[in-house]
Amino acid sequence: MYLQVLEEIAARWAAVAVAVSVHSLSCHPLLTFGTEEQKQRWLPGMLSGDQIGAYSLSEPQAGSDAAALRCAAAPIEGGYLINGSKAWITHGGRADFYTLFARTGQGNNPPASPGPGGRRGDISCFLIPGDQPGLSFGKPEEKMGLAAIPTTSAFYDNAEVAAERRIGAEGQGLQIAFSALDSGRLGIAAVAVGIAQAALDDACAYANERTAFGRKIIDHQGLGFVLADMAAAVAGARATYLDAARRRDAGRPYSQQASVAKLIATDAAMKVTTDAVQVLGGVGYTRDYRVERYMREAKITQIFEGTNQIQRLVIARGLTTP
Repeated sequence: MYLQVLEEIAARWAAVAVAVSVHSLSCHPLLTFGTEEQKQRWLPGMLSGDQIGAYSLSEPQAGSDAAALRCAAAPIEGGYLINGSKAWITHGGRADFYTLFARTGQGNNPPASPGPGGRRGDISCFLIPGDQPGLSFGKPEEKMGLAAIPTTSAFYDNAEVAAERRIGAEGQGLQIAFSALDSGRLGIAAVAVGIAQAALDDACAYANERTAFGRKIIDHQGLGFVLADMAAAVAGARATYLDAARRRDAGRPYSQQASVAKLIATDAAMKVTTDAVQVLGGVGYTRDYRVERYMREAKITQIFEGTNQIQRLVIARGLTTP
């Protein structure tokens, strides 16, 4: 039900839907891996609607290869001293809290080439308050879409964080991160379907009003078939994310299905929004109509929460016989 609500929001304003999805992603580690004391202390505020959260995993040199991150959390008396940088933080500089992943092992230095599975146990998860001393942010990125939500880099300079703000066990960070990303990928799949549905609706409305050669353009088979393919892509993507979501609700494994849903839904959104611009022709390329915005918004869904190339890796690994 949450994903269906997210889809409806995305069909109207994708930036708001992404904001909701990222907030949910940033709450997941505390909800799933936090102690009862931690949950009682911080979850009520997170779920009240008065706060917004951010997820801090990627770094300038560690995007898809999360095991290569270098942001370090050195143990000190009563907590940790954090130094390093993070990149591509949605809500950066605006969030009330940041779910941070930092290296706590190997003297806080990653191996030269950690690889996809290298030294996973060196990384831990922390819940950082938005007003943390020693935390600063870069200039918001100038993106091609989703302009309503800021995306920034973050910098930790001798930020002292209390031990009680570590979520889960020390060294459990990547397990926590990937668990959250499975759910987050379903959120992005739903957002992508919402964007695609909006593009389909606008294209159909235009095709039913515009005439050419004495007929509505939807009655020309060449264009009608384009719209039919768009409708099939949207319906197929929706069914795929709902299948994965129902597996999650039932407590069944769903990691591979989440990657399939994210891959199919976001690729469909890119294709459907591009076709919507084509259906509208010249006016579709102008900002007088919304379809050009849908196309710009659809592109990022193929990139964040793990690029679609990474989704293919996850899916392929699930097909490998032990």
